[in-house]
Amino acid sequence: MKKKFVFVAALALAGVSAGAIGQTADTIVHDPAAVRAGTYVLDPSHGKITWSVSHMGFSSYVGQFTDVSATLKLDPKTPSASTLNATVETDSVGTLNQALDHHLKTADFLDTATFPTAKFTASRIRMVDADSAEIDGNLTLRGVTKPITILADFNQAGVNPVDGKYSVGFDGHARIKRSEFGVSYGLPMLGDDVTLHFEAEFKLQQQNASGK
Repeated sequence: MKKKFVFVAALALAGVSAGAIGQTADTIVHDPAAVRAGTYVLDPSHGKITWSVSHMGFSSYVGQFTDVSATLKLDPKTPSASTLNATVETDSVGTLNQALDHHLKTADFLDTATFPTAKFTASRIRMVDADSAEIDGNLTLRGVTKPITILADFNQAGVNPVDGKYSVGFDGHARIKRSEFGVSYGLPMLGDDVTLHFEAEFKLQQQNASGK
């Protein structure tokens, strides 16, 4: 009798869970124009920057910045009216190699003690196809500010089934020359071009009155 009760309860729970997931799936949109307009903040658990740079042409160093914060004011009807501001805590750089992590934080590279943050401020956002945009802006790293362009791809938007919050997700990439930001250690054996890959899941904080 006890086993039967447990089995029935498990089926009931599975039914509720499946129903909740089904309801959530109904809210997911893949059309950027259908996303809710408003102010979003980056989910720190799902917002990271992965970078890579050539190691003498034999391989690539790969690492991440894991402490990133950002605010996105999104206007899906007029993407050019949207704004994006991001801050990266440079001390959060990590490669799973303790010695390399320490070196990256010194004055040879990021000099995190002197420059604890890097910042990006978008200056122009323009759609390049149905679900991709070019984001022009200024990156400040090691006290140097230079223009960069991020190519961002829209993933989807809707209610996250885990936390119940309306979310919008993007990924993107950009390339910078580290020497332009005062990081010339190891050139030319270590690559000058640094590829940046962004993963960003934003949570809606305040929806615009129009809703879209």
